[in-house]
Amino acid sequence: MTKHYLNYLTSVMSHQWNDAALTDYNENHEYSFGELAIEMLRLHVLFEQLGIQPGDKIALAGRNCANWAVAYLAIAAYKGVCVSILQDFTAEDINHLLDHSDSSMLFVGPYVWKELQHQTMPSKLKAAVSLQDWAPLYQAEGIKVPAKEAIDKLFKAKYPQGIEPEDISFTADPDELSLINYTSGSTGSPKGVMLNGRSLSNNVEVGMKMLPVDPGQRLVSMLPLAHMFGQVCELLYPLCSGTHIYFLTKSPTPSILLKALKDVQPYLVVTVPLVIEKIYKQKLDPTLSKWAIRSFWNVPIIGDFLKSRVKSGLRNAFGGKLRYFICGGAAMNPVVEKCLMDIHFPLSIGYGMTECGPLIGGNPPKYFKARTGGVPVMNMQVKIDNPNDAGIGEILVKGENVMLGYYKNEEATKAAFTDDGWLRTGDLGRLDKKQNIYIKGRCKTMFLGASGQNIYPEEIEDKLNNQEAVGESLIVEREGKLVALVFPDETLTKRMSFEEIQQLMKQNLEKLNHLIPSYSKVSNIEVQDKPFEKTPKRSIKRFLYK
Repeated sequence: MTKHYLNYLTSVMSHQWNDAALTDYNENHEYSFGELAIEMLRLHVLFEQLGIQPGDKIALAGRNCANWAVAYLAIAAYKGVCVSILQDFTAEDINHLLDHSDSSMLFVGPYVWKELQHQTMPSKLKAAVSLQDWAPLYQAEGIKVPAKEAIDKLFKAKYPQGIEPEDISFTADPDELSLINYTSGSTGSPKGVMLNGRSLSNNVEVGMKMLPVDPGQRLVSMLPLAHMFGQVCELLYPLCSGTHIYFLTKSPTPSILLKALKDVQPYLVVTVPLVIEKIYKQKLDPTLSKWAIRSFWNVPIIGDFLKSRVKSGLRNAFGGKLRYFICGGAAMNPVVEKCLMDIHFPLSIGYGMTECGPLIGGNPPKYFKARTGGVPVMNMQVKIDNPNDAGIGEILVKGENVMLGYYKNEEATKAAFTDDGWLRTGDLGRLDKKQNIYIKGRCKTMFLGASGQNIYPEEIEDKLNNQEAVGESLIVEREGKLVALVFPDETLTKRMSFEEIQQLMKQNLEKLNHLIPSYSKVSNIEVQDKPFEKTPKRSIKRFLYK
């Protein structure tokens, strides 16, 4: 039986009351586990004053920070429903989602509020409160949001003896709705993924068992907390394990990120493949491509020494105490993946989706198999629907992580499930005998060849991205032909003319077509003059390109 993650958090609070829990990196703002518990209870007083009831929706929209985590956990412990909204959405989209979700209250960061305050607030929204200092920003007619001083006074009256570790007992019904996470803005019918406490708690338990950690270890949170990957893997699982989390409260430029990693020395890095691929191209590839290194890479003793030096250097770049390097959200460049596995870097690539909060597949690094998304995680089942001769079909999943459905969107919910209750992932893949999940691409992105062959653009892009000076690429179909859109690697092409880049891409096209089947040949490469637009999890917005 899955234990609610709030029970794990309560236990950690009682044992690590004075230990640091949440810190805004490079800012004078930190909570110990005891201070976190007390601040959550202070916010409960605020909820009571606003007439918020268990089960009410409370929205969160702002950049990563300690107070984002405090508000999120306070909502959960109050038995409310958190509505986590990506701060990257437009003000119009955020306002629309506040209305669609029936949110009674909003915690909002200054970056979002700067634009959102010009919107007409939804009728059900009682109040908006600053994530910086809990100051009132908006109150509906007839509503009075108490100031910090008033909350302090009410809190002292409610707890005249103060709060001790033994007074803390946070819990909730795991089967009740706990979170609504929106996968997009207002385009079409909004998809608010409904997750109960059981889904979130099973995800947390998977993390604790797959990537065990000693209390007091440290972590840098760099992924958006409003995205399920960051929310579970950089907040809930590590915090319930007693980890001290540092939040990058500003956009993590390479210099800020590298300094934070050096200062914090995290045990775990959770990221998307794009980050390590950039590091590989800028830092490792110039060295590894040298003739002497390539010649001795697989030679006993000498090769082992070279691999050890590369591993040590890369590990030091991530702070020097790295135990787990977890990637998700997209496939990794196979050359980069092979290099990391050659040097025995603690790599594991997981597979998931928001609708599973997010984990479907994963493995500890020592059991990770190349080119897979791991095996089905605890309490989850995976099967392939209507596989072809190669065993490839749509990946279907069932288990405790699976969502309850989409909020107020019965049509989308019905379309997401089979008649016998399996969730359709929309991903194409296969399983091997050991249940490793091989992802071939998205059902919607697959092209059908002239003779009925299935063409997976992601597989072509993997090979193209390994060609010289290719930064990122996208395969599109035009009039029955495949065309590659390429944004060059500017670190390699900044001194080249456009004509020289074009000539290089012609050579890349020839090399590419020798690496792929004849039915998936690419007819042309078009050079893009700016990077592809991306989602918050750094995936290319394919629908924008034709």
